[in-house]
Amino acid sequence: MELIQYILIAVFLVSTIVGYLLINNVPSRLHTPLMSGMNALSGVTILGALLATATALQSNTPVAGYIFGSLAIILAMINVAGGFAVTNRMLKMFGKKKDSKDDE
Repeated sequence: MELIQYILIAVFLVSTIVGYLLINNVPSRLHTPLMSGMNALSGVTILGALLATATALQSNTPVAGYIFGSLAIILAMINVAGGFAVTNRMLKMFGKKKDSKDDE
């Protein structure tokens, strides 16, 4: 492996540990606004998946690039869509409730 690959693995490991420690210390009151912001930022993972797929397709084994790239893009989209769905559901819990008379 090249030096850049070791650096990228180290950055990934450090960011995983720091992210885990930060999320565990977030009070539950701030969870919904934090989650909303992270869902917007999670769109970057889709761009990363697209770039990684494009790079992998130019390698010696483009079939592996197709498989892993497609998987990365699908998982990133599930992450973003699911995050927005959960955030929307949580925000509805804090919204005003309709009277039962208005529904009739």
